[in-house]
Amino acid sequence: MSTVTATRPERRLVIVVRADPVICGHSGEARNLAEAALRRGFDDVRIVTWPVDRLQEAGLPLKPLDGVLPYSPGIVVERPGPVGDYKVPDGRYLAGLTGRLVELFTDGVPTVALSLYLSPHSTAVDDAVTAARRTGLPVDVVTVAEAVGSDVTNVVRACVEEDRFGAAAHVLTQYLAHDVCLAVSQYTRDLVVAEAAALDARHGTRFAEQCAARVAVSYPAVDVGAYLARDDDETDGVLAARGLTRGGYVLYLSRLAHAKGVDDLIDGYVRSGAPAAGQRLVVAGNGPQAAELRAQAAGTPVADLITFLDDVPDDEKGHLMAGCTAFVLPSKPRPEFVETFGIALVESMLSGGGPVITTVTGGIGEAVGDTALVVPVSDPGAIAAALDRVLAMPSDERAAWSQRAREYALQFDRAVVLDHILTRVAAVRRTPALTR
Repeated sequence: MSTVTATRPERRLVIVVRADPVICGHSGEARNLAEAALRRGFDDVRIVTWPVDRLQEAGLPLKPLDGVLPYSPGIVVERPGPVGDYKVPDGRYLAGLTGRLVELFTDGVPTVALSLYLSPHSTAVDDAVTAARRTGLPVDVVTVAEAVGSDVTNVVRACVEEDRFGAAAHVLTQYLAHDVCLAVSQYTRDLVVAEAAALDARHGTRFAEQCAARVAVSYPAVDVGAYLARDDDETDGVLAARGLTRGGYVLYLSRLAHAKGVDDLIDGYVRSGAPAAGQRLVVAGNGPQAAELRAQAAGTPVADLITFLDDVPDDEKGHLMAGCTAFVLPSKPRPEFVETFGIALVESMLSGGGPVITTVTGGIGEAVGDTALVVPVSDPGAIAAALDRVLAMPSDERAAWSQRAREYALQFDRAVVLDHILTRVAAVRRTPALTR
């Protein structure tokens, strides 16, 4: 049955995503789009996501629950429970998610439904819209699907390699069933088209042609204002509480997974002049490689200078980034993951901290432009040389690098990104429903 509220909203945004407390750039993007939507006149903004216990069971890297910032009043986070009991071996949580979306779609409120990370969110949205329209109740929904690289590398490419045509076709069909199809970078868009073409070549389908015609680039939305408004005294207090000093450490802050290149960073740090200069290495985050990386660091001759933080709350990230000598994310392509943009890099660039050191894997080049020190993939020696270069920079040169990076990163402001998406939504609304 459709949900009835005392006051009928006029405009609704529904975002389907793996939301907080998941450590993922797209959970932060969902928050940023939701906050921007409030300021663009949406009076009903909802993030529909998974129960926390299910996220924990799945083994996803999670932030400490007490470190997740609250959402602004007006943003409702829903975590529908599963449907069915033990006799339903799988799909119970997806059924709960889809069912709640049907309820939200059947009250006639003009709604934008955005799925971030296709699998399985685009399935939930597409199935919910189909069911909602078949109820005969009033439905006014425009659907938007945003693909990230893992949707392709972790699902479509794997299915092509294993000749699992049906699964790959299912992902691409439901992606293209949305009114607006987006990718988080040009790299991701090209990857989607390339893997669709591989599927077409093998099975005679026409997915690549459709993807090339319909998929547009929409960079992830970042809360630019939060980084620009940072207070220096507060930063010093945050650093002091962690036993750190401004300009006294090299920082990594992201998931701890093989594709992020943290192992290369540790090796590069050990080889560099940073330890002798008293520079600590701070590795902040959590993930499947955490124990392995801690063991690697413990086996180095400078183990006492390497600090791991797995309890960094949302409101501390910007301060850690602002105080670092350099921010290093040496991502490398892996079969299970390729960096499709690099949200953490943009956040560091906005913070005004030290220069960024990274690779140009995947979409990272689009995130940093020409404002970062670029090193080859899987090259600890190059990381060491880049760190030594930063340490040798005069303060004015280091500041110039930071200023250029900040100016470049302003383009990813969440309001600008949302406005571009809403422009595409408005074009769909002007299109007669029968021609969509």
